[in-house]
Amino acid sequence: MKDIQNQRDYRNMPINKVGIKNLRYPITVLDRRNGFQHTVASINMYVDLPHKYKGTHMSRFVEMLHTFRFELSLKKFSAILDQMKKHLNAASAHIEVIFPYFIEKRSPVSNSPGLMDYTCRIIGSSNADGKVDLISEVIVPISSVCPCSKEISDAGAHNQRGEVRMRTRFKKFIWIEDMIDLVESAASCEVYSVLKRIDEKHVTEKAFSNPKFVEDIVRDIANKLKNDKNITWFAVSAENFESIHNHNAYAYITSGSEEEFYL
Repeated sequence: MKDIQNQRDYRNMPINKVGIKNLRYPITVLDRRNGFQHTVASINMYVDLPHKYKGTHMSRFVEMLHTFRFELSLKKFSAILDQMKKHLNAASAHIEVIFPYFIEKRSPVSNSPGLMDYTCRIIGSSNADGKVDLISEVIVPISSVCPCSKEISDAGAHNQRGEVRMRTRFKKFIWIEDMIDLVESAASCEVYSVLKRIDEKHVTEKAFSNPKFVEDIVRDIANKLKNDKNITWFAVSAENFESIHNHNAYAYITSGSEEEFYL
């Protein structure tokens, strides 16, 4: 049968990225406690397309993904990117995997178990020289108490739930759980899926005794990452879904001028 994709294109315009987006696919990822965890990811895969070709072979993306489905982890990304370039005759390759990651978390006083879900993202690219760039991201829900509100109020202080996005480049493998723990330790208090009354009392009082602005949160996280010799680059943002304002509070900090593509 005629291969239309491989026909010549005469517009002399190369394409930076061509491929598939938002493919939902079951994957298996590394789990520090249980070894492996099954989840469902949304996957984007791209390669570059030289000016002389009319199109790429979209079905090959899914075929390659199928061979790696049993362990789609940071350790496998270099191999996936290499295979993408080989099978699609490309100079560069890119993959982005977004998935929910579940951790059993017990409430702080009653020790009641519950599952917390965290959104995780792994971004990988390989250029024409074969250099591989990997970024790992976690999105972590947190709670915070406003230091200003606590200072000026005769009783109480306004608090809110927020969200921290932490992205890192690194020298060696990082557990998802370690990234989440780092973020949660910088909040006024952690967020839980199950809380009894004695737990609610505990987290409310803990947060009140540890007020944080979004500026405090990103600085505290950045300071820990800066002192971690395994981290080569980071970007951290914190957003509070304000309880008394008609806007959100936001702060962002990065370790250098280099930005990653998907901010």
